[in-house]
Amino acid sequence: MKRLLDCTPSDLQNCTKPELLSALAACEGRVLACETIGITPPLLVDVTNAEYAASLSADILLLNMFDVQHPVINALPKVAAEDTVREIKRLTGRVVGINLEPVDPQAAKSNDGTLWKMSTGRLATAENAVRAAEMGVDMVVLTGNPGNGVSNSAIVESLRSIRAAVGDRLILAAGKMHASGVAGEGGENILTPDDVRDFIQAGADIILLPAPGTVPGITQEYAHRLIRGIHAAGKLALTAIGTSQEGADTATIRQIALMCKMAGADIHHIGDTGVPGMALPQNILAYSIAIRGERHTYHKMAQSVNR
Repeated sequence: MKRLLDCTPSDLQNCTKPELLSALAACEGRVLACETIGITPPLLVDVTNAEYAASLSADILLLNMFDVQHPVINALPKVAAEDTVREIKRLTGRVVGINLEPVDPQAAKSNDGTLWKMSTGRLATAENAVRAAEMGVDMVVLTGNPGNGVSNSAIVESLRSIRAAVGDRLILAAGKMHASGVAGEGGENILTPDDVRDFIQAGADIILLPAPGTVPGITQEYAHRLIRGIHAAGKLALTAIGTSQEGADTATIRQIALMCKMAGADIHHIGDTGVPGMALPQNILAYSIAIRGERHTYHKMAQSVNR
């Protein structure tokens, strides 16, 4: 399998899970995952935020707030609900993932009446994961939006049930970008070496951790220590900006990007609320150029979906 950097959309159409994981690993820390929200007004009005992120060189489109039972992507051409993800893939030629959340129902009530209000089709259940696989999703990320009360122990339980249900149909990533409303799981306790071990034993292919500089206490050195353990177990590491710093200035973005690369990240995630819906466009571009230069960035931007 080629590096994901070199893959065309046609290369990805029939890519198996082992092939995709190999293509990700072969990029040596030069993969960019952009999180977008489909239920907010698109920044370009009649173009989806996912398409916008793809045009700025994103390799992986991670759909947040995506309800597999009632999917909504504003500005997407009208298609049957079950074809929503396939249409995003047709338009962008990118790998597509979604977030599912093993929430604490009581804690999640704090988000009632807000953008982050929980829905049944976003829960980290085996049923929803199977539905996601049937819709054409490549990767499911078990994580938590702000205030939803997602604990690491809940992630482990969901991982076990989802892995048993989907087998090798989906890449499974697990971890948190912030405390997600759980007291005692802030700072270094967002992800510990024990959590890494538990996630891997429960079936995770990729471990998500906060990017250095995004939450208090997560330094480049601490992230590097965690990632050494992740790589020693034969898994991939994804560093995430989930603290609205995707809306910071480009100098901050470049600094975070290089700290993540020095820490050993295989996949670099940039969040979805620079403005509600996606990162600031200039920050997606700045992050991409920082980790892989203009050549790979512009190649990804210029490549036709028809190749």
